[in-house]
Amino acid sequence: MIISVASGKGGTGKTTIAVNMAASAPESAQLLDCDVEAPNAHLFLNPSIYETEPIFVPVPEIDETKCTHCKKCAEICRFKAIAVIGETVLTFPEMCHSCGGCVVVCPESAVTETGRRIGEIEKGRAGEIDFVHGRMRVGEAMSPPLIRKVRACRDPRKTTIIDAPPGTSCPAVAAVKKTDFVLMVTEPTPFGLHDLKLAVGAVRILGIPCGLVINRSDIGNDRVREYAADADIPVLMEIPFDRKIAGAYSRGILMIDALPEWKERFETLYRDIADCVRRGCER
Repeated sequence: MIISVASGKGGTGKTTIAVNMAASAPESAQLLDCDVEAPNAHLFLNPSIYETEPIFVPVPEIDETKCTHCKKCAEICRFKAIAVIGETVLTFPEMCHSCGGCVVVCPESAVTETGRRIGEIEKGRAGEIDFVHGRMRVGEAMSPPLIRKVRACRDPRKTTIIDAPPGTSCPAVAAVKKTDFVLMVTEPTPFGLHDLKLAVGAVRILGIPCGLVINRSDIGNDRVREYAADADIPVLMEIPFDRKIAGAYSRGILMIDALPEWKERFETLYRDIADCVRRGCER
């Protein structure tokens, strides 16, 4: 079973839910931190890293001795990663989406591909939890290739919990697609409701069942609960605004370690999700 923990916006407590679920799973679990622009699950799990792998993406390389400056490579690139000015070909690797179109259309075979490092993935272990996360290089703009590399580390023998990037754009979609369940984390505020609606819309286009955790549930208003009821989205957990929870978070301590009474609640959350997947909840 693959469970994605996602949110329409940052700062909702998504990572808190992901790491505590992984630590409460009834069997050995795997946590994939796909929030590669700002990974922080490791701050709570403190894994022992045993492998680091650099990740490269293909970008074009021009052989000037073969190039006739026909501009076909520049014309096919919708992201303007190649420009031909007179008899000079300029490439902009940071803008390249690695589609390989320029290689295919070049009539002189003057375009080949070379690798550009965008970050690395680290594999480790924290107790019974297998841990993988990606770290994107500062200044890189495209995280989906790195997210797909993290996803490719999935062990199908284990329950996999994915800490997805916030939002509804390409990185979030790359992290949650082809998973069994998306657990949305939100807060009962107007901003939380607005971004929750966007996230639910994206997940339903992907055809993935989803449920809801309302964090800091005793602030704001009831609009999120009303929306969940109208949209037939189960509210699987509510976490109140609690100074002890905030204090544990600020010290990098798992919520179930600081407040052991929450371990059973996370175990129940996991069982509820497994039951929802078995029954095929609303998509």
